[in-house]
Amino acid sequence: MEISIGTMVLVPLIAVAAPLLVRGVGRWVAVPLVVFEILLGILLGPAVLGWIAPDPFIDLLSELGLAMLFFLAGNEVDFRAIRGRPMNRAVIGWLISLAAGFGIAVLFAPDIPAAAIIGIALTSTALGTIMPILRDSGDLKTPFGLAVVALGAVGEFGPLVAISLFLTGRNPSLAAVVLVVFIVIAGVAIALAAKGHGKRLHVVITSTMHTSGQFGVRLVVLALVSLVALSLVLDLDMLLGAFTAGVLLKVILTGAPKQDVEMLETKVEGLGYGFLVPIFFITTGVEFDLASLADPATLSLVPLFVAVLLLVRGLPSVLAAPVGADRRTKLAIALFGATGLPVIVAVTAIGVDDGAIGTGVAAALVGAGMITVLAFPLIALAIRKGRADAAGRRHDDTTDVPIEG
Repeated sequence: MEISIGTMVLVPLIAVAAPLLVRGVGRWVAVPLVVFEILLGILLGPAVLGWIAPDPFIDLLSELGLAMLFFLAGNEVDFRAIRGRPMNRAVIGWLISLAAGFGIAVLFAPDIPAAAIIGIALTSTALGTIMPILRDSGDLKTPFGLAVVALGAVGEFGPLVAISLFLTGRNPSLAAVVLVVFIVIAGVAIALAAKGHGKRLHVVITSTMHTSGQFGVRLVVLALVSLVALSLVLDLDMLLGAFTAGVLLKVILTGAPKQDVEMLETKVEGLGYGFLVPIFFITTGVEFDLASLADPATLSLVPLFVAVLLLVRGLPSVLAAPVGADRRTKLAIALFGATGLPVIVAVTAIGVDDGAIGTGVAAALVGAGMITVLAFPLIALAIRKGRADAAGRRHDDTTDVPIEG
């Protein structure tokens, strides 16, 4: 396998430069890290400067990065916190999104396979992208944050199930049987871990935390690779296995000493967000078909897809809003729900490989996803801040009224 030395150096250079740019630009506006990673990939890739070329080795690391992104998303979701109303409403909202997305896609897609690709892409929510934003803003543990996390969990897992059912080339009935087999196997593993069988591993994880053994990190890799391999053997989308592996590991670690869990999570996040995940987003930029957007017809699809994402995914997301939420909160939830990119990249890649959609449509969808990641969380947080400021003013109006007497 021939590896380009320039690509080998420039990809990690972008990975280092992107956080510095986020820090510098953050003085004026908070731009998500993935936006800079993709834009720098476009700039240094074949579309502009041509300094980085697609490379089989980098492509392999990119696939691992995408799997790790979904693994981390699955591992970060606290299903106990979002069960009940937030999760139930999120599922209902996603089903509405799926029906609406496919219905709208049928209107302009050339055939049913293309409509399926576009429809599924329109139902995604970028949980792995928005969770760090919620954490940094202090909203993660609030009713608002839990509603958004529920939307993100369903908005990542739901499209993966849809991909496995409709985009594998199988008869949907057979695909459903295979999917059930996967769910049963994964469910048994999660159930065994929940009953305490994973507690025997806690001692080994703790005892090797500061040694070369690093059993916890190795266990993470085994869980990720095993469930990804199972999904591939069953001809399901590998991201379904990656997401499930993250959920499984969270269950296994339940009850372990808190400091050890936090340290292991830090190491895994370092492996993911520090190494593999940036390569995925950078490679997305490198392979982005910028030339296709020179066609006015294709370029016009970008704002159209942004609007459709807000309509198809954002509007049904309002169903998950906390009880008594005001208009500002509901609008912010809609914007977070319509924020999507990783699933869009994965789905469009499948569509292009199968010949269901052209590279122009794929580029327009990915471009729309990039815009949602860049703009929607910023607008949502600004709306949230405006809501807090308005509440503060109302409080001041009631407490600072002069007393006559």
